Order: sequence, then structure tokens, then C-alpha cells
Amino acid sequence: MKTNHAILATLLTTAVLTGGCASPYSSPDTSQSYPSSTSYSKTYGVVESIDVTQGNDTGVMGTIVGGVLGGVLGNQVGQGRGNTAATIVGAAGGAVAGHEIEKNYQTPASYQIRVRLDNGSYQTLTQDSVAGIQVGNRVSIDNGRVYSY
Repeated sequence: MKTNHAILATLLTTAVLTGGCASPYSSPDTSQSYPSSTSYSKTYGVVESIDVTQGNDTGVMGTIVGGVLGGVLGNQVGQGRGNTAATIVGAAGGAVAGHEIEKNYQTPASYQIRVRLDNGSYQTLTQDSVAGIQVGNRVSIDNGRVYSY
């Protein structure tokens, strides 16, 4: 019987606490007027530079994860001093293996394209490909992406 009371108390407490998180419905503010159509124009300019950036491939995360997993697995072997030695050897072996696995993992390149706009200002955009864009090309910027034309 006490178990039923504990479950009921837990459910009621949860309902009360989560009920306070709900926000009351309010109708949207319709007093503001928005234009019926949004005018959108492209921005034009000339490519000043293109820099290739690679992801972080230092292998630190692989070393840490591999070491922890190797240590956990090594700890499952042996007893006493043998267990300690197996844990140390497992951690070292896991760290080396994790480092090598992450080192072989290739992250895709991204390109930082610096454009001198027609108004004289500069804008740098990052995208996953250059698709024929070269330094000196006249380009358009549309929706955060550089296009050659």
C-alpha cells in the first residue's frame, strides 16, 4: 500500500512541477503589418582570395577515447597486480589505436572565399566547394553562397 502512495505522490509532484513550465496560449500580435512580398537582390563583387581550411586532425580525441576504452577492457583481465598491469597495457594500447584511427579519418575541406563587393566593402563566406570560382572572378552572392557567372 505504501508503494502505491509513493507512486501516486511522485506522479502528482511531477505533474505539478511540469505544469508550471507550460506557457499559456496567447494570440499572435496582428497589429504589425508586413510587406506582402519581400524584395531580394543579389550582391555582386570580385573574388579577392580563396583559403582552404581542413578540419582538426590532431588525433587527441581518438587518443583519449581509445585510452579509456583500452583501460576499461584491460581492467576486466586478471587479479591484483596482474589486473593493474593489464589496465595500464590496455590503456596504452587503446590510446595508440585510437590515435591511429582518428589520424586516418579525413575531414572534408571547406573554402573561405573573400569577396570585394561593388560598394567597396568585403565579405568572407565559407562553403564546401568553389565550383569553378577563382581569384579575380566576378561573382554574385546569393543566400549566403558565392556563385560565378
